[in-house]
Amino acid sequence: MFGDFDLNALMQQAQKLQTDLAAAQEELGQQSFTGTAGGGLVSVTLSGKGEMQEVEIQPAAVDPDDIETLQALVVAAFRAAKAEVDAATAATLPELPSMPGMPGFGG
Repeated sequence: MFGDFDLNALMQQAQKLQTDLAAAQEELGQQSFTGTAGGGLVSVTLSGKGEMQEVEIQPAAVDPDDIETLQALVVAAFRAAKAEVDAATAATLPELPSMPGMPGFGG
């Protein structure tokens, strides 16, 4: 029915993939990623898990008559940091192994 398909090999590959993924997530969680906005007026630091660790706002960014710009800078800095986390996550994910005989899985 499945031709040359080896269920044991598939299970071993799945277990290795799960182990590699857990190791990559652990390593990534130990890192910090910082995004900035407004030429460095605002910076946001996230953990590799995407949790906010720190927000820095330079005094020059604070204008009581223009809170909207400061709010936009915080959002922009967060998005920049999140993009760094996402890129690092994609780079550390283990590659899916080729699974002969399985459509859509390199076979």
